[in-house]
Amino acid sequence: MSGSYPKSCALLGLLALAGGAPAAASEAVPLLAQTLVRTQVAAETSVASEAVFTGDIQAQAQTSVSFRTSGKIAERQVEVGDHVTANQVLARLDPQEQRANLANAEAVLASAEAQATQAKLTYERQKSLLASGFTTRPSYDNAEQQLRVSQAAVESAKAALGTAREQFSYTELRAGVAGIVLSRSLETGQVVQAGQSVLTVAQDGPRDAVFNVYEALLAGPPASGTVEVTLQADPDVRGVGTVREIAPSVDPASGTVRVKVGLRETPPGMSLGAVVIGRGRFAERRAVVLPWSALYRWRGRPAIWVRDPATSTVEPRVVAIERYAPDSIALKDGVRPGEEVVIAGIQFLRPGLAVTLAEAGR
Repeated sequence: MSGSYPKSCALLGLLALAGGAPAAASEAVPLLAQTLVRTQVAAETSVASEAVFTGDIQAQAQTSVSFRTSGKIAERQVEVGDHVTANQVLARLDPQEQRANLANAEAVLASAEAQATQAKLTYERQKSLLASGFTTRPSYDNAEQQLRVSQAAVESAKAALGTAREQFSYTELRAGVAGIVLSRSLETGQVVQAGQSVLTVAQDGPRDAVFNVYEALLAGPPASGTVEVTLQADPDVRGVGTVREIAPSVDPASGTVRVKVGLRETPPGMSLGAVVIGRGRFAERRAVVLPWSALYRWRGRPAIWVRDPATSTVEPRVVAIERYAPDSIALKDGVRPGEEVVIAGIQFLRPGLAVTLAEAGR
């Protein structure tokens, strides 16, 4: 009796499969044959996007400071970040050579002045003797010539002394402008050449917010022409500027273009090197806005699926995208207002497929 019980259970199971399976399958076939989608009627709306980029504050004018004569650095008096005035001494060279040249020029001038004094006395004496008839005309002319030569020697010695004094003053390095020291490349004991840049000074005055942006962004500049600049460390510190300079070429390393925005007024918190955020709003445009779920890739290009209300069939349509947003896309071309675009269920579609609109909540 116990052995016949499992056989009866198996028989009942076979009967259940034979009688119940066809009914379940007949109910499922209509559902599998349907491709449910959700659509949205395309409509043009006003699209205004905002570009956000980061940069830093820089001076509009920078000066490279260098010695005007060669020599060995004897003293350095500034560090990076120091504020300097126009006539402040920043560094000094060892003036031994220039001091010797100055002393030599002073001695040459003293000698020339002594010879000029002697030549003048000789000339005055020859002039008096010629009037009395006790000298000859050639002697007088020779004295006059010696006087003129000595006077020219004095003028030459004075010029040489001025040059020597100027060269001696070149041993002191001055910026010539007021500003902040950005960089230096000099140390005590270092030998530098004339014209070699040793300091970079950011001049006091207007400031720029400098950004590196992609070239495509420059094709459509902000509508207002102004850029709002915010200090990253403190969003309450704000400023407004206009584009002052755009680099003529793309940086080959980063693929970006340097843009300088001149600030109308520089807030105190925006010091040199401070990181800032720039925002520019572009002009409003008319475009068809769709959710991201409508975007499809067809033959390597962005596309959407368009439903024909007359036949309930769908076809892919290649589109041109105006801008991307976090949860939507703006189309520039490819779809006309009033057309029905599939926004859900595109993963099951193929060209010419008849679809069924999903009810709300399904």
